[in-house]
Amino acid sequence: MPQLKIAIVPVTAFQQNCTLIWDSETSAGVVIDPGGDIDRVEAAIAQNGIDVQAIWLTHGHIDHAAGAMDLKDALGVDIIGPHIADQPLLQGLEDQARMFGLDGAVRNCQPDRWLKHGDTISIGEHRFSVHHCPGHAPGHVVFYNEEANFAHVGDVLFAGSIGRADLPGGNHDTLIASIKTTLMSWPDEVQFICGHGPASTIGRERATNPFIINS
Repeated sequence: MPQLKIAIVPVTAFQQNCTLIWDSETSAGVVIDPGGDIDRVEAAIAQNGIDVQAIWLTHGHIDHAAGAMDLKDALGVDIIGPHIADQPLLQGLEDQARMFGLDGAVRNCQPDRWLKHGDTISIGEHRFSVHHCPGHAPGHVVFYNEEANFAHVGDVLFAGSIGRADLPGGNHDTLIASIKTTLMSWPDEVQFICGHGPASTIGRERATNPFIINS
């Protein structure tokens, strides 16, 4: 089976991991969480020769979704995800932008397809199961490719930490439940990319992450 290739483009002052994932043979791929700096994202797409098929969103916070509509217009592709529970966040991106002094620089986002727990989305032959993992945001989803032992978990889990739960719609207990019920059910070997910072593995976080060990 062809391999997946991955490139990370840190974007905006939040240094959010906009992630490009594509098939090594066909170059068909997706962009996950284009939070901004779309010129840099487009440059990375061109440099790697990626045939972008869709934009996937893990959740509706400004650092993950602010560039989605501009990238959609530039590439002519659909925005897929997150869960519909994040619709208020996506329809409030312009309000979020004003809080950071970015008036006029961000557009509200309307996905072409909402995702729900148990859905499957694909990059060519590579199938990803969709898991609704609220707690950081009400409609946060993560993407898991069981065959490749690989996941993109957005802002649910980080290397040595977890997502914030003090933002509107967040809840610490719900976040911990999402991590333990879903992510910690995966094998130790699963490697994951998160929304900020370095990648990690489920096994490493199960053994060393203080938020998981002490909860």
